[in-house]
Amino acid sequence: MVTLAVAMGLGRFAFTPMLPVMLHEGHIDLQGGGLLASLNYLGYFVGALSCAAIRVPAATMVRAGLVATAVLLLGMGLLHGFTAWGAIRTAAGVMSAWTFVFASGWGLRRLAETGAPALGGVIYSGPGIGIAATGLLGGLAARWGADAAWIGFGIVALVLIAVIWRVFDDGAAPAAQAAGAGTPGPTAAPHAGRSDARWLVGLYGLAGFGYIITATFLPVIARQALPGSPWPDLFWPLFGLAVIPGALIGARAPTHWDNRLLLAAAYAMQAVGVLLSVAWPTITGFALGSLLLGLPFTAITLFAVRDARRLRGNAAAGLIGYATASYGIGQILGPLFAAPLAQRTGSFAVPLLVAAAVLALGALLFAWVWRRAQPIRTAQAVS
Repeated sequence: MVTLAVAMGLGRFAFTPMLPVMLHEGHIDLQGGGLLASLNYLGYFVGALSCAAIRVPAATMVRAGLVATAVLLLGMGLLHGFTAWGAIRTAAGVMSAWTFVFASGWGLRRLAETGAPALGGVIYSGPGIGIAATGLLGGLAARWGADAAWIGFGIVALVLIAVIWRVFDDGAAPAAQAAGAGTPGPTAAPHAGRSDARWLVGLYGLAGFGYIITATFLPVIARQALPGSPWPDLFWPLFGLAVIPGALIGARAPTHWDNRLLLAAAYAMQAVGVLLSVAWPTITGFALGSLLLGLPFTAITLFAVRDARRLRGNAAAGLIGYATASYGIGQILGPLFAAPLAQRTGSFAVPLLVAAAVLALGALLFAWVWRRAQPIRTAQAVS
């Protein structure tokens, strides 16, 4: 949990509360901020794709990724210039992907070995804890300045890494082995499985695009809508806090519930959350929108991984990799689409409406894929 809080909450998403501070201090403009965000998501995409080819023990990869994350956070405060920051944010994306994948595999394997797989939700509450912490600390960053805040994040990361360093022993499984940890699930019929796998990969990318515009620019959007209010700095940590119960509840969803319907419900919830920031740009609207966006955030990942295991069993690592890559493409495209449009129009309304529509489309398509599969399941049950 702490590992994912450092890798995701600090290494990946600290940029969200820092962006308005960097904009205010004149370090970058909105379009530059969107590009830095997309470079980070590009790094995450590359890191996720490379995981399947890495044969280094999981514990070694986790430790290396954590240390690199702390160094890169320090680098954001010690180095200056868009080129340096672009390289740092890209590398941070790679490190967060590696750490997320290898720590997930390591942790889920250890939970399976100790007979406590239901605690997987605790692991995936880590990003929410990290997001909430960086959001609250980021709210104070305007007083310290961006450089001091980034250095502070790096120091916090080093302290947390020191606390958990001994947890990762040297007997962890390699990536490919760790990725298949756990009990095998039933696999779908070959033809239906191939079709469902393609749908899973394609629709998972819609989630990446749909949430990332809000997740990247939420403090900026809220400050535009509520000028002079102290609340905009609190919506991002509220998003992070909502991730925690969402992860715990999602991990306990009964295995006989259809993952596609769960994903449809999660997409619909996020679509409403994104829409609220446009339709109801008040303190209440932003607060409710942050909750609805955060609750299904990691639950969507859990349901997608579970569906991949339904389709491929213990050989699901490749399908999970393709789905993660699709999600990564959506994340890369979101800020590249939103930032230039918002800078030209002075508003995020159109990008947010498009994001909400994309999530709603994903929800409808997942429900349609599930509905289409019912005759096949009925025939299999009869036979």
